[in-house]
Amino acid sequence: MDTGALEARWGDMAAEALSGMAEWRQRHPTATLREIEDAVDEHLATLRARMVEDAALASRARDLSALPVPERPACPACGATLVPNGSKTRTLTTRQNRQVQLQRSHAVCPACGTGLFPPG
Repeated sequence: MDTGALEARWGDMAAEALSGMAEWRQRHPTATLREIEDAVDEHLATLRARMVEDAALASRARDLSALPVPERPACPACGATLVPNGSKTRTLTTRQNRQVQLQRSHAVCPACGTGLFPPG
């Protein structure tokens, strides 16, 4: 995804978070600082999760087979160069308890057999 498309998507989501927060504030005019802070965190959590997901999926590590062999990550167990082993989807949970889906290359070490999702 190109930078312009990311900015547009994130801008739309940010606008939704801001208007949602403004509406919340109108409904809760006597909210405490803690309640306001919790509401802000809640409204921004979805935007944050989308940004994390999109940024991770923009990584070159998403498709290990597209990387030249010298640029592929090394096995953390033995140091051999990892090889692609198909694509898998991982579901991860953010600190704000939102789920993100990352479809990425799965890698395997040809020397020791360790399998993992490369970082990045």
